Order: sequence, then C-alpha cells, then structure tokens
Amino acid sequence: MPNFFQDNDDIQFHFDRMDLRELVRLMEDDYSYASTDPVAPVDYDDARDNYRRVLDLIGEIAGDFIAPRAEQVDIDGPKLEDGEVTYAPGIAESLDLLGKAQMMGFTLPRKYGGLNIPNTIYMMATEMVSRADASLMNLCGLGEIAETIHSFGTDEIKDRILPRMVAGEATAAMVLTEPDAGSDLQVVQLKATPTDDPEKWLLNGVKRGITNGCGDILLVLTRSEEGTEDARGLSLFLVEKCPQVMVRRIEDKLGIHGSPTCELVFKDAPALLIGRRKRGLIRYVMALMNGARVAIAAQSVGIAEAGYRAALGFARERRQFGKEIIHFPAVYDMLATMKLRVQAARTLAYNSSLAADMERILGRRLDEKRPDDDNKALRGELSRWSKLASTLAPMAKYYASEICNSVCYDAIQVLGGSGFMRDYSVERYYRDARITSIYEGTSQLQVIAAIGGVMSGVLDSFFDECAARSYDSTLRDLAKLLVSTVEHLHGAVAHVKERSDRAYTEYHSRRIVDLAIGVYVGYQFLDEAAENDTKKVLAHKFITDLASRARMDYEIIYGDDTTIAENYEALLNDRVD
Repeated sequence: MPNFFQDNDDIQFHFDRMDLRELVRLMEDDYSYASTDPVAPVDYDDARDNYRRVLDLIGEIAGDFIAPRAEQVDIDGPKLEDGEVTYAPGIAESLDLLGKAQMMGFTLPRKYGGLNIPNTIYMMATEMVSRADASLMNLCGLGEIAETIHSFGTDEIKDRILPRMVAGEATAAMVLTEPDAGSDLQVVQLKATPTDDPEKWLLNGVKRGITNGCGDILLVLTRSEEGTEDARGLSLFLVEKCPQVMVRRIEDKLGIHGSPTCELVFKDAPALLIGRRKRGLIRYVMALMNGARVAIAAQSVGIAEAGYRAALGFARERRQFGKEIIHFPAVYDMLATMKLRVQAARTLAYNSSLAADMERILGRRLDEKRPDDDNKALRGELSRWSKLASTLAPMAKYYASEICNSVCYDAIQVLGGSGFMRDYSVERYYRDARITSIYEGTSQLQVIAAIGGVMSGVLDSFFDECAARSYDSTLRDLAKLLVSTVEHLHGAVAHVKERSDRAYTEYHSRRIVDLAIGVYVGYQFLDEAAENDTKKVLAHKFITDLASRARMDYEIIYGDDTTIAENYEALLNDRVD
C-alpha cells in the first residue's frame, strides 16, 4: 500500500504552510538544547526537516504495515481469559513497531526518550494511523495521558513511568466513566481511601466503558473526599497494573474492534496521587480535555479519509451503463462533497491543535517563572490562546466526528450493495466512525462546550482580521459572502442574548456553533485558496453553500420558533415497554 504521508497532498500542504515558528522556538527553548543534545534541532528549518522525516516514517508504517492487518484485527478483536486481556495479533505487532519508531513519545521531552515534537504534528501522525486502523489509534495515541503525567506527576513518577510509555513497554488508559457517571463526571463514586503515606491511597469501586482499560498505567478519576457529591471531591490517581484491578468484561461493540473497552473492578488497588487533592476533574481532567478532543478530531479525519478514498477508487473502476460511475453527476457530486468535508475537518482540527499547543507551552513557560520573562505579556498570550483552544477544540471534535460519520455513510452509498458487504472495507469504516461523535464527549456536549466562546466573541478578532485582508479578483466575491455570513452570525448571537433565556440559547446553540465553524473554516479555505487551485474550487463550494445555510439558520433563530421546545413532552409521549 502507499505511504500515507506521501500520498496525501493535503496533509503535506498543511505541513508546508503552517507557521509553527513561535511554538517550536518555545518548545526548544530558543534552540539552546542543541548545545548539549546531539539530536536537538539547531533552528526552525532543522526542526521542520526532522518533523517531515518522522511523518514520512509513520506514513510508511501506516500504509505498509498497519493497514494490511486492519481487516484481520477487526475480525480477531481482543480476548479476555482469566482476567487477562490479549490484543489481536495485528494490534500487538503494530504497537511493537510503533514503539520502536518512538510514536509513543511523540510530544514528550527528550529526557524521557521522547521526540519533543508539537502536538500539531502528532495529530498528522494520528490521522494517518487512524486511516490505517482507527482502533489502533486508541492504544498508541497516549499523548494526553503522558502529558498529564508529565505536567502534574512528581519527578519520581515521571522518571519511572514516562520512559516505559515512550519505549512502548507500557500502554495506558484514562479511567473516568462509571455505570452512573458517563458525561456527568462530577458524580463519580469510585472511592479513594488514604493510607499512612499521604501520596498513597487504596481505590475501590467499578469503572465502565474504559478504552484500553487493560493498560499497564491507569489514570483514575476518584472520589477522595468523604461526604462530597460534586467535582470538588474528586482527585486523580495513578494505578499500575496489579491483581487488585480486575478486568471483569470486554464490551461487545459495533466498531473499533481492535481496541478493548473494559469494565474494571478495583479492590484495594494501590494508587499514587497525581497533583493535589480535589483537583482531579476541575483541573487535571479538564487540562487534558482540549488535547483529547483534538485527538478524536484527527482520528475522525483519518477514518473519513479512508472512506473517501475507498469510494473514489471504487467509482473509478465500477462500470455501469457503459461507463465508470465516477462520470455520473450524482456520484461525482457526492465524492466532491466528501473530499470537501474531509479537508474542511482537517483544517479545523490542525488549527485547533495549534491553539492547544500554544496554550500548553505558554502555561508551562509561566510555571517555570523565569526571571527574564515578561510574565504579564505571557499571561496575556496564555489567556488569548486558552480561550481560543477552549472554543476551537470542542468545535473540531464535534465537526470532524459528524463529518466522519457522513462521509463513511456516503462511501457505502457510492459502493451500493457492495458497500454493505464485509468484502469491502467501507462497512468497517462506517462502524468505526460511529463512536467518534460519542466518546470523549458527545456532539451535543461539544456544542455546549463551544457555545460560550462563540457567544462571547472569542473568534471575532480572527474574523475581523480576515475581513480586512485583500483578496485577488477570483476570491473577492467569496470574501464578501463570508462578511455577510458573519453578520448573520452576529445577528443570531445578539438576538439570543436579547432573549436572555438559557433554554432558548441551548435550543439554538447547534445552529450558532455551526455558523461559527462555517465562517472559521471558510476564512481558512479562503487563505488556502490563494496558494492552491484545488482549494479555490473547494472554497467556492464551501462558502457559497455556507452562505445559503447561514441565511436559513438566521431566519429560524430570529423567528423565535420554539414549537418543539414547548411541546416535546406531549410530542414524545409514546409508550415504551
């Protein structure tokens, strides 16, 4: 199979044009590491050259090694025997190879054996691995877990745990949800009991729906404060694989079969406190959430890319009525729309990742309290990037996962009856796609997470900056359409604010967030179109379609129609046995 980096012009386009200069400078401490570390880059160009070589290697592994094993992995799945989980052989082989390629330590500092590469580049690798086998990404994509340990663990924990994760010797899991605590994590009940050592605790209870719950390193959200019922009583603990943690069952799932989803039972499991008590959810889990959301966005783009390419290949070869079906308008319009959606989701995911990267590195820089730093200026920059990341990350996760589902749905349609058969990979992509809009927060929760930033105008300065730019004659009309769409967005926001009704805001939040996503991606496409003829065609299609939808959504919001909201109880009174 092809190299998944070399065969994807759009990933390479983003890699070549994204400006990571300031981010890399901060990560490499003005390239001072090069004086003592022979593998550290000496300047930005050196760093970019290294990033490209790493992506090329991951692209080769994804195309030549992981993808050919994906079908059998889907059939085999993991096995649970006597409390021990065994991965499908193809998963175990791929994890071993990715560990040797240092995929597991992509973003971690080199002192732990990591590559110290920005998460934005890591998302490109995540996308390629997900295109090859979405279930594998859940096992090798440990970046946020490792980053949480790196950011909040003690030196002893970091020095002992992180090198094992980087080397691929230890897999990991974020252990959050319970039978009665899915989206509402503040009601977590798994109990932590202190011991004589203030850093060592014992955990008791049940966790359910845990991706890779059989992992060697578990970060567990636990109720540490007796008598509490909300987020203020939750702490985060590290548990290493031991007899006191039992995998009771592996869930039988619709898709991502290679990734074991486990129910865990903790019986006096020894645990180490991560960070400070009472900050498990409100500080540590929330800190990793932006990166986790962007990771699922990248996974979604990878699955959607796989679905689009499978449909495209089929349409080029399948002949009906004397010609290949790609020449029928109903088919080529569907394929072109699929490509547009994939590239729109990729643009949003990568830019969201950059915002999360800047938030993380500036926060780390401030924590170091360097005497020569202008801390006031750093705090201002951190505030700006934090607001942007907290708005863009849920938008990216929501948008990319919904796109993933629609693209894979259409891929089956292009293949027709063949797409419904297990003989073709698109039915697997369709099954794998479905989880992306559910885990790490459903689409509905992502909209709720994003609406506050949109309503408060977090993206307005970006929109104003783009509107003030000069575009060539082929793009000016599109720029004018985006300006009018921004006006519709602002009008909708103003109207909802004027109503001052939380229920009304929530009722229309999806339409408002959709408008904001459309404008943001539209302006990104407009900039990209100035450099690429294919992007020009896609920008025209995206922005003209957006303008039509924006007018409709604005009129719906401004029309104050609350028919469903006022009558849903009477409407949904059907008997359910």
